[in-house]
Amino acid sequence: MPPLPRYPTVDELQARAAALVARHPRDARLRQVGTSRAGTPMWLLSVGRGSRHALVVAGPHANEPVGGATVLRLAERTLADPRLTEGADATWNLLLCLDPDGLRRNEGWLTGPYTLGRYFRNFFRPGFLEQPEWLPDGAAAAALPETRALLALQDELKPFLQCSLHGVDVGGAFVELTHDLPGLDRRMAHTAARLGIPLELGAYDALYWPVLGPAVYRIPPLRRGDLAAAITEAAVESTWLHPYRHGTVTAVVEAPMWGVAAVADGSAPDDPDGVLRAVSRTLRQDIGLLRCLLAGLRPRLAAVPDAARLLAPIDDYLLVCPGLADAWDPGTADRSARPLPPLTTAHLSALRIAGRRLALRTAGLLHQLVTRAGPGPAGALPELDRLIDAWCADYSDGCGARWIPVARQSEYQTRVILAAFAQAVRHPPACSRSGEPGWGCGAAVPMHRE
Repeated sequence: MPPLPRYPTVDELQARAAALVARHPRDARLRQVGTSRAGTPMWLLSVGRGSRHALVVAGPHANEPVGGATVLRLAERTLADPRLTEGADATWNLLLCLDPDGLRRNEGWLTGPYTLGRYFRNFFRPGFLEQPEWLPDGAAAAALPETRALLALQDELKPFLQCSLHGVDVGGAFVELTHDLPGLDRRMAHTAARLGIPLELGAYDALYWPVLGPAVYRIPPLRRGDLAAAITEAAVESTWLHPYRHGTVTAVVEAPMWGVAAVADGSAPDDPDGVLRAVSRTLRQDIGLLRCLLAGLRPRLAAVPDAARLLAPIDDYLLVCPGLADAWDPGTADRSARPLPPLTTAHLSALRIAGRRLALRTAGLLHQLVTRAGPGPAGALPELDRLIDAWCADYSDGCGARWIPVARQSEYQTRVILAAFAQAVRHPPACSRSGEPGWGCGAAVPMHRE
């Protein structure tokens, strides 16, 4: 079956996985491992019958569909190469989508055409407390059925490798690891260069995290904070670390949709403080405009069907933005309490992109609410359209954001997963079930912005 030239929908994922199993009934299996909040089945595609399990989780964030294309490609690759199954005594377990309900809400842009304006006007990602990878109250109190399904799968399989597949909307590629995998950075860089994908050398998600190699970051232990810190830095447990007790290596593999060359520029900037002040000022201005719009509209939006699902992420973004602007601004940041690392051009480019991302996501979600609200609130649409168009133009013209075809995104992610698999086989982590000195098994993971 030829690969799709676009992102697969929830229904296409299940149909294509079932067709693959029908062609390879001895080597591939498909089983339901859970049910979403809306009653959508959650499917696990397994290839091989080895005693060691690799778990690959697609679609943990609703607006990041590349993982679906990747797991289909990975299934074909592992079926075609017995060295990846029998030769490694391995079974590949591919969760087709962790948040199928959220993926359905993105179908307004999912199948193209792929433009920034279309993406942000149809963007959906649930509020922080409804994202199934996070465990804000710990694993025992996990409330979402999608989360409980993944936790049960992790405890059943006890995987030696877990890969969580994410997509950066605008920026570059990077990987976050619970354990070092020596040599992965070189293989990742080679793959990215061949496919024309920029590496994100100063990822906003990992701004304060240890660097294991170019665009490879070490996930540090939990640092508790308030909800704003949970959304942006390090404050909650996660399904990334839940299987740590089994000796699992987790790799969070990020692939960009629109690539920006500047995120790969490791040079020293001429005026980092000036750039930081500009980024902070822009974020405050953008969020200020959106706050004013929302304040006038909120009373009339409450009656919109399902308004709470769209207002929750809007309120999350509005909550974190002032603190982020202050943390980046040299004039307001308390650098003694939370010093920024040495900043390269790549770091500053990533921060500029991140500030715009928060504003664009907020505007896009508000645009959907206003569109559904009827003639009264619809008067705000011209202003929202103007803001979305201007901010998207800043991405394309100001940042040089360029679309990366879906086939290249998923091929990149597939190759990085296979490289992580090979390195995890060769270099099992020093941390066994007894724990890793200086960190400790069971440590919780920082919140992941992308």
